[in-house]
Amino acid sequence: MELCIGSSSSVKALLNLNPSRPSLSIIRTTSLSLWDPFLQFKNRASSSLRLPFHPCQRQFLQPNLSQLRGNCCRFVALASSSSSSSSSVAPGAEKDKLPASIEVTETEEPNSRLKLSIEVPPAVCDDCYNKVIREFMKLSKIPGFRPGKRVPESILVDYVGKKNVQKATVESILKRTLPHAMSSVTDRALRDSIRIVTKFSDMEQTYSSLNSLRYDIIVDVAPQIKWIPEDGYKNLKIVVEIDSDIDAQKASEQELKRRHKSLGTLRIVTDRGLQIGDVAVLDISATTTDEDESNVQKIPSAESKGFHFDTEDGDKVLPGFLDSIVGIQSGETRSFPLVFPESWRQENLRGVHAQFTVECKELFYRELPELDDSLADKLIPGCTTLEQVKKALLQRCLEVEQTAKEQATDNAILDQLCKMVEVDIPQSLFQEQGRQLYGANLLEIQAKMKLSDEQLASLSSQKTVNEYLETQRENITRLIKQNLAVGDIFKRENLQFSSDDLIKEVENSITEFKRQKQEYDEDRVREQVQEILEGAKVLEWLKEHAEIQYITR
Repeated sequence: MELCIGSSSSVKALLNLNPSRPSLSIIRTTSLSLWDPFLQFKNRASSSLRLPFHPCQRQFLQPNLSQLRGNCCRFVALASSSSSSSSSVAPGAEKDKLPASIEVTETEEPNSRLKLSIEVPPAVCDDCYNKVIREFMKLSKIPGFRPGKRVPESILVDYVGKKNVQKATVESILKRTLPHAMSSVTDRALRDSIRIVTKFSDMEQTYSSLNSLRYDIIVDVAPQIKWIPEDGYKNLKIVVEIDSDIDAQKASEQELKRRHKSLGTLRIVTDRGLQIGDVAVLDISATTTDEDESNVQKIPSAESKGFHFDTEDGDKVLPGFLDSIVGIQSGETRSFPLVFPESWRQENLRGVHAQFTVECKELFYRELPELDDSLADKLIPGCTTLEQVKKALLQRCLEVEQTAKEQATDNAILDQLCKMVEVDIPQSLFQEQGRQLYGANLLEIQAKMKLSDEQLASLSSQKTVNEYLETQRENITRLIKQNLAVGDIFKRENLQFSSDDLIKEVENSITEFKRQKQEYDEDRVREQVQEILEGAKVLEWLKEHAEIQYITR
């Protein structure tokens, strides 16, 4: 029943982040966790948290080579490894010396993207062609020629096929020239964002007719951050709203009351109606109200069968609900109108006029033991007096209050940073961040419930992930802006953290991965831990230099 909190109608709904959810803060404790979604402060490779599906890998080129005759098919793995391997060509790959220089023209495009137009001169193409011929010569077993015997080029080409030689030559040209083409953007290119956009057939045509090659590359580069105003982060003025529910004194009193109630006994009410302090078992249904009866609809999220309603929690349900059922007796049914307030958690119900129908199935009152020292050990094991219980509960709540206050401060700072930066976010970075959030949510769901193969397949599909990325676009974009802003401040202010902390937290994180029996990449874990430590340092620095005001809401 969603009178008090929202519930999901399906497992898929659990994966949607609440747009109003505060930003995830950097973990400040000595035990960092890579199991929660965390801020990624630099543009690095994808998270080591792996989804069950295999996302589409960006490929440079994957031509469909014809099967070569005889043993010549073995050459495909050698002569065309640059393209048929289908993985990617790293920007920093080793560069093969070329007989002539290639010409590269850079053109800036939206979303921090560059287009590189490459022109390969005939001298380079001829050199690649000769290498291809030599490789075919080594691998081919042509009837009438002894192994290792030089075969006339015309006979070799005829045996292998002119078209196949041409394809292999174009692939060889790409393999040798790509590292040179990327050399000017190696330090800026985002990993796995590079792709050749020129059709392979067009490259073949150019090479065949002109004995040269032209192709275009699209690559995402690290976005540039613009601060408004410049260095504005150095003089932050932050207003932090603290929820009154986390007040330690109030929370400790409520916790003592809850524990006391748990020691009580429920007795059936037979001679009166519902009073404050009772517990009622209710069947609840609701419909929208409209003069046009054809527009009346059920409100599924407000329906519940056998709902155990503690009247002392009346402030947590829809306003007016408790007042409308006070006095109801077991077996009685009541119907009454209520209006969902504009501040209601579910946006689609805000301001909705509803007609509720409530049937009281059972009614109970609590018989509580006297709250004195005799209950101390039952309230908190080890305590001998009620005063010890109160002090222990207050101490715990003070710790929770402090943690919540620090979390709220971090969130307020991150939200302010997000408003102070302008950045052109590349699509590959957006997808990476979104997939990390989705993967973390999916791991959390898997840890809480056993998913069927059908559910897992549905949640792991490319369509489901893409839907998630689109619905969470605003939230993902906000997180990326915060991450980039934090990373920029870390570099600007020359902040540092100890290597001992890094080593310790990497070990803790790997231990956690092993405990959860999840695969991990140690280098990636180190990078992620480093990013978290950097973020913690930035928040620490910002709080020291900011003017912070706390208000209670």
